Amino acid sequence: MIKNSILLCTKNEDKYIKETIISLNDSIPDLEIIVVDDNSSDNTVKIIKSLNSNYNIKLIERFKSKGLGSAFLRAIVESNGSNIGWIDANMSELCSKFPNMIEKLNNYDIVLLSRYIKGGGDERDALRVYSSKFLNFLCRIILDSRIKDYSSSIFIMKRDVLNEVSILGNGHGEFFIEFLYNAIKKSYKILEVPYIQKNDDNQNSKSFPNLFKFFTLGIFYLLRLMIIRIRRH
Repeated sequence: MIKNSILLCTKNEDKYIKETIISLNDSIPDLEIIVVDDNSSDNTVKIIKSLNSNYNIKLIERFKSKGLGSAFLRAIVESNGSNIGWIDANMSELCSKFPNMIEKLNNYDIVLLSRYIKGGGDERDALRVYSSKFLNFLCRIILDSRIKDYSSSIFIMKRDVLNEVSILGNGHGEFFIEFLYNAIKKSYKILEVPYIQKNDDNQNSKSFPNLFKFFTLGIFYLLRLMIIRIRRH
């Protein structure tokens, strides 16, 4: 039986995807990698297919559907592991953290990488850092202060969590905020492990292609937070 399923949601990740897949395979035992690609126009799919003979990869190509939330949900449906995790396709340097995170599942249900606990940090440009900190401040005020980094989204969890906590497959990162909040309310044990987010390429960012898109997403995040809170009462 496959023990660990790692989910990757891709769109034009040809600069990063090979290194991330190799790093995951080198770091995690009993691994399957589920990739949901949203109609990449670069060489992402070609690279994944070239690796398929050496690695346990399941590739789902979507040509009409799009969006991180629905891609994430599709990847979960396709997965077989007793543990399920996710990482951004351009963060190969964090793959080596998964063995320690998986070990901690002996005592916890969800293990989450966090920038906002002791030992964590964020080295991106100032606007993205302050916006992320403000979003997480709102999450702690509106939802629950026990989680310090709601928007990291890099995690590993026991599959059994899905028996009680559903995932609404819409939106960008809001769906994961709601998932964490609902997991807390169901009394699942969540551990945050520190990590430092390195500065990355804004041009490749799905949430920061331009200032208009960035602030538009911010408004959607705030609205989703209010809906999440109302829905729980």
